[in-house]
Amino acid sequence: MNPTIAGTAIGAVLALAGLAFGFWGLLLTALFMGVGAVLGRSAEGKLDLRGVLDALRGKRSSS
Repeated sequence: MNPTIAGTAIGAVLALAGLAFGFWGLLLTALFMGVGAVLGRSAEGKLDLRGVLDALRGKRSSS
């Protein structure tokens, strides 16, 4: 299992407890899955977090 799938699965498992809380649990599930996927991609070396942060800060553009 590659780190992206593992990170998403871990995020989903952690968020299952949040499902008992209705709509906010659903949002929590989505958040944990997103964070797990991002961390998995970063661990796999397929995502440059520094580049993402620079783009969010406006220090880098795609053009």
